[in-house]
Amino acid sequence: MEEVAGILIVATLFVALPWLILHYVTKWKTSATITTDDEVLLEELYNLAKRLDERMDTVERLVAADNPEYDAPKLIADQERDNQQLRELDRLLAEKERTAR
Repeated sequence: MEEVAGILIVATLFVALPWLILHYVTKWKTSATITTDDEVLLEELYNLAKRLDERMDTVERLVAADNPEYDAPKLIADQERDNQQLRELDRLLAEKERTAR
């Protein structure tokens, strides 16, 4: 009876426990990756952000043209800063496309 218990303990320590740990490590690594659906959604959101940024620039230009008291120099200075993040995303997407080819 002791031999069976010893074999069971050894099997548990050297087979079942490593299998359990490796199983959940694999699950954790696969769940941490971004899926193709997530990539499509992010690309759609990025395109939407670009369109909204262009619309905001247009609205700001129209307001500046209609209202001479509107602070146009500040608008032009802010426009470059506002577009920096979108340019960074453009660069990352272009880099991703180059590495995918």
